Amino acid sequence: MKYNLLPNTDIKVSRICLGTMTYGRQNTETDGHQQIDYALERGVNFIDTAEMYPVPAEATRYGNTERIIGSWIKKSKKRDSIVLATKIAGPGDYTKHIRTTGFEKAGLIEAVDNSLERLQTEYIDLYQLHWPERLTNRFGKRGYKYEKEEKWKDNFNEVLHTLDEIIKTGKIRHIGISNENPWGTMRFLEESKNELPRMITIQNPYSLLNRQFEVGNAEVSMQENVGLLAYSPLGCGVLSGKYIEKKDSPNSRLNLFKRFVRYSSNQSTEAAKLYLEIANKHNLSLTSLALAFINQQPFVTSNIIGATNLDQLKENIDSIYVSLSDNILREIEKVHEMIPDPAT
Repeated sequence: MKYNLLPNTDIKVSRICLGTMTYGRQNTETDGHQQIDYALERGVNFIDTAEMYPVPAEATRYGNTERIIGSWIKKSKKRDSIVLATKIAGPGDYTKHIRTTGFEKAGLIEAVDNSLERLQTEYIDLYQLHWPERLTNRFGKRGYKYEKEEKWKDNFNEVLHTLDEIIKTGKIRHIGISNENPWGTMRFLEESKNELPRMITIQNPYSLLNRQFEVGNAEVSMQENVGLLAYSPLGCGVLSGKYIEKKDSPNSRLNLFKRFVRYSSNQSTEAAKLYLEIANKHNLSLTSLALAFINQQPFVTSNIIGATNLDQLKENIDSIYVSLSDNILREIEKVHEMIPDPAT
């Protein structure tokens, strides 16, 4: 395995991160425990989860992913072997069963305490704001549209003060953001100059089908040392090639959850076919090509992979040992220029 430091810390994390949003839905508790054990055997020490998981978020399954990780921690007694990241859900129609107070002080404190209880741990290494409270272009919205009647008021300083208080209790060690834009990232960084904790990571979508992070956020990431934790690197499985090659099963994610259309546009399918041609030409799987591309980006701290079985997990982890040549990268850029960012 290869490792990076979480920015501005001495915490070493694997450049492949184990994503867990399927635990409690597509994966059972036994599956989850097997995946964590296998990932650790392969050198993966970084695990990412969230209070709202599994996805799709439902009141009846709320917190179940954290509970599965917590039961593994209790059983294995290997808490010190992993770097654990989780997230507080932002406000929205699909999470109003969790809370409606956003990142107000009481909500943040409650969310941290509840995650600690489910995870059966005394501390969280990286605590992330899952998406902004304000109305912005998150989750499939390509561009920002100003909403004159927006009720959100600037509270960056207040949020950081609350997180600072929680850090001082020892319940969380470091903080990060997710589904954030350059303006929000820079506002948090500016406020942190007032002796407040600094956001060290940003967890955003990044894949061959969605490289919008490169516009604005990548420069912030490099210049300000805020590492990208890339999620959906295979575009809900589209970049595994299984849907193109008709190797998907009824239990494949996009077959189970028809409303997940973020990576299912005609343009995304066409781009995936072209990337598959590149992979075949160079004797690579499309999965390896897609993940290796992300692994090689200088602004990526860790690549969050997810799997529903150990064979998929093995291939995903093995991508860390795949190096794409300059020639392959040029071929990828040609497709990107023809069909830029077909997914949102």
